Amino acid sequence: MFSAERLRVLVEVAHAGSIATAARRMGFTPSALSQQLSRLEREVGCALLERRPTGSSLTDAGRLLVGHGEIVAGELRAAERGLAELREQPVARLSIGTFATAGQVLLPPALRTFRAAHPRTRLSLLDLEPPAGYGLVVSGELDLLITHRYPGVRLPPVRGLARRSLFSDRLRLVLPADHRLADARRIQFADLAGDDWISGDPEAPSRICLDSLIEESGVEPRVAYETRDYAAILALVGAGVGVSFVPDSLLGSAARDGIVVRDLAGRRPVREVLTVHRERPPAPVTTMVTLLREAATRISRPRPGPPRR
Repeated sequence: MFSAERLRVLVEVAHAGSIATAARRMGFTPSALSQQLSRLEREVGCALLERRPTGSSLTDAGRLLVGHGEIVAGELRAAERGLAELREQPVARLSIGTFATAGQVLLPPALRTFRAAHPRTRLSLLDLEPPAGYGLVVSGELDLLITHRYPGVRLPPVRGLARRSLFSDRLRLVLPADHRLADARRIQFADLAGDDWISGDPEAPSRICLDSLIEESGVEPRVAYETRDYAAILALVGAGVGVSFVPDSLLGSAARDGIVVRDLAGRRPVREVLTVHRERPPAPVTTMVTLLREAATRISRPRPGPPRR
């Protein structure tokens, strides 16, 4: 039987990306953590890390053990919280992982209301690019993850977590105001085959979504500009250098000078925004999810009037 504490060290190293970074976070020296990992390797009978001058990476055995270690670490943290409550020392901590757009338009009103009602709860926020973060929820380092799924993107396994839909965020077509189709009532994807597109890099969920539309339609427009930053995308579209898809929730607060917002005829891609937490979350998580749903309702409420310019 190997040590749960040394297993936790392996999980911390995996999340931190290096022994040195994990040691700094845990308040130990790198040599002390390295010794703990060496003992764990002797206990399990195989190498868990490939050590190189530039850093270290997990072996297949290491990845397998980290998956189980995240679950063990999460259960130990849950036990600590339960004991604290029995000692009448309620948990005053809420750690949230989120992606950039949710951090801009969804979290601020929810956090403001939460802080007013729970001023003694310590809040922490971690910026994560989906699909990252699931392992951090399993291990208990995050209490709540706000993530998303674009069309064509496969979700990670939940591994005993609760994953719920928060709201559907429609992807809108954004064009320069002087675009030849700016006044068109119906726009087909094929109508934009000759345009320069602005999208994420090939691994970005937004690009995978665009690629799925390309595969469906049989036309292949040119992706001339690659960025995951929607603020940069809106600026580029406004400058007239290309077209793109942008989540509707972001368009509700973004400056749109020089931009026309439209929908594709017969095809309205949707980004699903999701919450992920443990099956039996502490009370602060439940409260925050409720506040996020209220904020999502306001964001996703249909806006009256003609298509926006």
